[in-house]
Amino acid sequence: MLTDNTHTDIQELKQAKTAHDIHPLLKKRWSPRAFADQEIPEEVLNELFEAARWAASSMNEQPWQYVYAQKGTEAFNYIWDCIMEGNQPCAKEAPVLVVALKRKTFSRNGRPNGAALHDLGMAYEQLLMQATYRDLYAHMMGGFYRDQMEAYLDLGEDFEPAVVIALGYIGEPDQLEEPYKSRELAPRTRKEISEFVKAL
Repeated sequence: MLTDNTHTDIQELKQAKTAHDIHPLLKKRWSPRAFADQEIPEEVLNELFEAARWAASSMNEQPWQYVYAQKGTEAFNYIWDCIMEGNQPCAKEAPVLVVALKRKTFSRNGRPNGAALHDLGMAYEQLLMQATYRDLYAHMMGGFYRDQMEAYLDLGEDFEPAVVIALGYIGEPDQLEEPYKSRELAPRTRKEISEFVKAL
């Protein structure tokens, strides 16, 4: 049961229970659905994008781009409208919505970049670790209307939206209606290493 010190309690609840020692930031990271009504300073946002900037990528292509909007703006409302209904409750209170885009081709020769989505994921992970370091949390959503998002962002043929990220400081589980509140309060689980690792 959570006490009056909700943020501390939920961070303890969501702390990864690992079988082997890993970095504390990796244990701390999780994807909340409730966000506090607190703005993210621009300098802190820029730190997150700086972290993404230095991610590894195939041929140093860096095939990622980000567009973002702050709560209370017309752009935020447009992005929120593109999110599927099941994800909208997890995004409506976030102070920032970020759309992560991938470039589908190599800029040097126009050939398809088969590593683009992987490399975007590398950049996102670095953004996410910097966010966790700053006590920020992100909820990544693949459930959005791509055609609607592409039309709104006027992307052209070479870029496509991959995920929408709700970004902010932890809120209160009581902000959420069911089934989201129960999910917020549920312990985190993962497959055992033996289920996805095999020594040859």
